[in-house]
Amino acid sequence: MFLPTVAIIGRPNVGKSSLLNCLARKRISIVDPTSGVTRDRIAIEIEHEGRLFELIDTGGLGLKGDEELAHEVEVQIEIALQKASLILFVVDVRKGITPLDVYVTERLRKIKKPLILVANKCDTPKFELQASEFFKLGLGEPLLFSALERHGRLDLLDKIVDTLPETSKKQKTLKPLMKIAIVGKRNAGKSTLINTLANEERVIVSELAGTTRDSVDVRFEIDGKPFVAIDTAGVRKKKQLQGSIEFYGMTRVERSIRRADVVILLIDAPRKISQVDKKISDFIKAQFKPCILVVNKWDLAKGVEVDQFTDYIQSRLPGLYFAPLSFMSALNGKNVIETIKLAQEIFEQSHTRVSTSELNKVIEHAFTLHRPRKRNNKMAKIYYATQVSVSPPTFVLFVNVKSLFNSDYERYLSNQLRKDLPFHEIPLRFYFRPKKRGQLFEGKSSQRNG
Repeated sequence: MFLPTVAIIGRPNVGKSSLLNCLARKRISIVDPTSGVTRDRIAIEIEHEGRLFELIDTGGLGLKGDEELAHEVEVQIEIALQKASLILFVVDVRKGITPLDVYVTERLRKIKKPLILVANKCDTPKFELQASEFFKLGLGEPLLFSALERHGRLDLLDKIVDTLPETSKKQKTLKPLMKIAIVGKRNAGKSTLINTLANEERVIVSELAGTTRDSVDVRFEIDGKPFVAIDTAGVRKKKQLQGSIEFYGMTRVERSIRRADVVILLIDAPRKISQVDKKISDFIKAQFKPCILVVNKWDLAKGVEVDQFTDYIQSRLPGLYFAPLSFMSALNGKNVIETIKLAQEIFEQSHTRVSTSELNKVIEHAFTLHRPRKRNNKMAKIYYATQVSVSPPTFVLFVNVKSLFNSDYERYLSNQLRKDLPFHEIPLRFYFRPKKRGQLFEGKSSQRNG
């Protein structure tokens, strides 16, 4: 279904990312004084007055720096311009008209698409008066805006929906089946995988480490079913972080994991599993997120058998021992679709709910086979168990003494439930709560009172 696109365009440091965050009322794009922070197309769907559109932040036109990277940023801007139903041309009222503003103006004239001139950083009445200078660009009256103060937000949204084609009216996009966060260390192939899934150059792929800085949501379809993939910045060791931009990227990786339904931890086959891989896996485990350990660039791993590499991964990332493995090449598309289908399988596992009777039968059997160690002459007892939620499947076990049930026993119960219930490859969460009355799994002859 067609969704109108609104592209935010302008030279570096005019506040394009701040404008997107302001209109979205979320911190989506990184905002930093450094030029060239935004490189990929950052998109979010916005609804206003019953109209739905996709708002896209882009890199700064005329970005200086690495030639190859500047070219890739330019390609992303050009794609955004070609797809746009409406362009927001953002200028900085404090700086006035610059040669780069004139360059952008001339370029936009050739495109001949609907355009709104936005004079950003009108934080005080003094700067509002200076905005009249931008009439010289010949693009009509500038809309006064302050992303910092949120001044002009509703006026801009009103003007956007008034200018957009009628096809956006009361239109809703299909809700994605799941959000998949693609995480890993630098140059593991995350952006290549995103582009393969989207079937277009959706994010920049470069040999330059650290190209991706924002978390980029990209919609794609498989067999007519919509998904969202979240491309993230590559993580590196804390002592190697260079300034606030990389710190923001790292915190966004963590946020992306938290809001994902399934996480793909991309492992670079030609390189050894590092402390960074372990750190990410520990965070995934702490968030109880279903995860696939995806070995990328498998076509480049010479002289290594699958079983041998599987043992190596499980020895290095023991916290995700239950997570399924997939071997693929994002560059040539080998096993990519199969990996997404595997993500669907563990997504369904994470949303599975079992009956209380079925759960207690498995818990009783597990307790009979192995009980927690006795402490201070106290013997552990489980009275009954119940599943209280999904994603992750969460269980409350009512016991006599909570302290008798340590992490080792919790791991044991997790393994038993994965073996006997449809939770084979996902994390499980347990809560142990003391209960004084009623006894259940004290022994094989126990009677159920729960």
